[in-house]
Amino acid sequence: MKLSARVERIQPSLTLAITAQAKALRAAGKDVVSFAAGEPDFPTPAPICEAAIEAIRAGHTRYTPVDGIPQLKDAIRERYVREHGLQWDADQVAVTVGGKQALFNLILAGVDHGDGVLIPAPYWVSYPDQVKVAGGEPQFVPTHVEHGFELQPDDLEAAIRPNSKVLILTTPSNPTGAAIGAPALKSIAEICERHGIWIISDEIYEKLVYDDFRHVSIASVSDYAREHTVIVNGASKAYAMTGWRIGYMAGPRDWVRAAVKLQGQSTSNPTSIGQYATIAALNLPAETLETMRTTFERRRNLICGLLNDIDGVNCPVPRGAFYVFPDVSDAISDRFDSSFTFAEQLVEQCHVAVVPGEGFGAPGHIRLSYACSDDDIERGIARIREFLGK
Repeated sequence: MKLSARVERIQPSLTLAITAQAKALRAAGKDVVSFAAGEPDFPTPAPICEAAIEAIRAGHTRYTPVDGIPQLKDAIRERYVREHGLQWDADQVAVTVGGKQALFNLILAGVDHGDGVLIPAPYWVSYPDQVKVAGGEPQFVPTHVEHGFELQPDDLEAAIRPNSKVLILTTPSNPTGAAIGAPALKSIAEICERHGIWIISDEIYEKLVYDDFRHVSIASVSDYAREHTVIVNGASKAYAMTGWRIGYMAGPRDWVRAAVKLQGQSTSNPTSIGQYATIAALNLPAETLETMRTTFERRRNLICGLLNDIDGVNCPVPRGAFYVFPDVSDAISDRFDSSFTFAEQLVEQCHVAVVPGEGFGAPGHIRLSYACSDDDIERGIARIREFLGK
């Protein structure tokens, strides 16, 4: 079969490929330390699991509305009123099969052939390829290590082109952990208003922020942002529910309903059981999430300290998510032609899995997830140090 041009334009997910390689080595009996997976290592909290079991027992195992059960949509709406002062009608909220489907549906619904989509770099691996599937043009906006990889308003202004239509904003960021504060968000919103730019705000890591940083949604900073932003979020990261595949979106009615139309012709509803479980997640006591958050913060401090003790490695301290994104170019330049080659040999020879920066638009860097035990962090970084010292 001759495959379609649209699928030939995209690449396989590098993060998923590295994670699969690490799992295969582990299945073969190797002692693998994996910093590749973008998922918490905590079990899903018991109240969430119990809600899922109760949903099964109550017979909630049939089709639901394509955009989610009313009870979950109400819980999402109530959370945004309570935490962000944002209010939406029920038809401005939709539940999806993970946050990735929310992003994909929104891009397909809002981006046409030749439309420019502004993507701060380094970026999550799937953004450019999702834009390419829609026929859009990824337009990369550089961010800089001296600013903690946070998007600077001047850099955004300079990147806008006549065909620019949408900005994908991620805070906190995967892969860098950068988090954008309210003053910069207001400036970004003003630039978008001047140029008529719409915003997809990926806030999946909003609960995982550190050093007294306070997450603010760009949708809350101005009337324009409120009317032109769709927020994407989900249960995966904050509630340790990656396998449950529940995401959601909230924003302008026309855009959200168009995304729901696409969902109705693809997956239809997200898993009914997962939806009932997510209601329980959104109502967890704050201390449950705080336990996970403080653990991640401690691990962040540990891994940054260990990495920065290695000659030639520069690891900025992130303010959110559970990733570090060190520059290893000085450490690897004598022996490896790229961070991709370094990562490839590291997993083959030392059984340590990291994701090379090429997949995020940042050669010379690697991404490490610290969603793993302190022991794994210490053993893994010790192997990296030894490998670089050979």
